[in-house]
Amino acid sequence: MNVTPAIVGNDPAPRLNRAAIAKRAARDLVDGSTVNLGIGIPALCADFLPNGVELLYHAENGILGFKELSAPGEGDPNLMDAGGKFPKLVPGMAFFDSVESFNLIRGGHIDVTVLGALQVSRNGDLANWMIPKRGIGSIGGAMDLAANAKRVVIAMEHTARGDITKIVNECTFPLTAPGCVDEIITDIAVIKIDRENGRMILRETAPGWSFADVQARTEVTLDTVGEVGLMA
Repeated sequence: MNVTPAIVGNDPAPRLNRAAIAKRAARDLVDGSTVNLGIGIPALCADFLPNGVELLYHAENGILGFKELSAPGEGDPNLMDAGGKFPKLVPGMAFFDSVESFNLIRGGHIDVTVLGALQVSRNGDLANWMIPKRGIGSIGGAMDLAANAKRVVIAMEHTARGDITKIVNECTFPLTAPGCVDEIITDIAVIKIDRENGRMILRETAPGWSFADVQARTEVTLDTVGEVGLMA
């Protein structure tokens, strides 16, 4: 996927595109992990794994152990993941019903889930399934994944349309799960959530972006620990 970086409003520099967000999120996926990728930007992580990293991908409709996805227009329509993509058959893939799949999730066997978000709060609350003014939404498997995965990473744009912040002191949208998010990776920043102390720590910024630039687009007051790095 190749999307030209965009300058929004009074941005000081281009924001990372969706593929770049996914690529940065993929850098934090540990070799040998069992990983569930959400729809949208999270799903793109599969295309950007660092060399030497192999994962067991899980789909909540009942697949474990797939790797690559078929190219658009290809693939077996009888073999579909929860996001409507078509995984390629590889040796060792396992298929089972959704009851067993959710047993894996609720049993704490998913090492990492990468999800999108509408809002994330200071203490790691996640809202990602409904925009109230639209009055519709589908929570899917996100509630179980957010509550039970060992690590929850959010990959999203930093602001919504109109440059409205999505990183807030308190979520105003219906929650998917409380106190679950560990890290947020956006088009302008990497932020770690210290839930124990109620802090958000800015770890990295996009090229051309300063701490002040990111803070201006974030409702939560950000902290730093040591030097703030550059998103590569």
